[in-house]
Amino acid sequence: MPDSHAQASDPSGSTAPAGPGAGAEAPAPRRRPAQLLFEPQAAEPEPERFFDLESIEDPAELLRRSTELALAFRAAAERATDFQAVAAAQLADTRRFDALSETEIAERADWTADYAAKMIEYGRGLLQPRRHDD
Repeated sequence: MPDSHAQASDPSGSTAPAGPGAGAEAPAPRRRPAQLLFEPQAAEPEPERFFDLESIEDPAELLRRSTELALAFRAAAERATDFQAVAAAQLADTRRFDALSETEIAERADWTADYAAKMIEYGRGLLQPRRHDD
């Protein structure tokens, strides 16, 4: 059954109601999208890689590269520890109106209270101005 609300357009771009005797051409039938007969493949996750070490076949090169990475990570861990100590010392500074106790700092950093006290002391040492002996 033809759609009584469909409109056809003439070459001038104006629209006119389509119906019996309204135009020389009948409107093109609507096309539905094709039905999917399969599910698109999901992207499979790539195997986890660790700095591409697993692809190095030469043991000498593997030792060199993995040692280089271990040293870099060790240096990064030491630096991060220094920043932790500085932050702990700043948070424990009694001149701050919101100073935290060693116990509160230990809870926030998941440390023991003894370790927090040591880190605060270490951080205070890092915060002291460097003295240059002439």
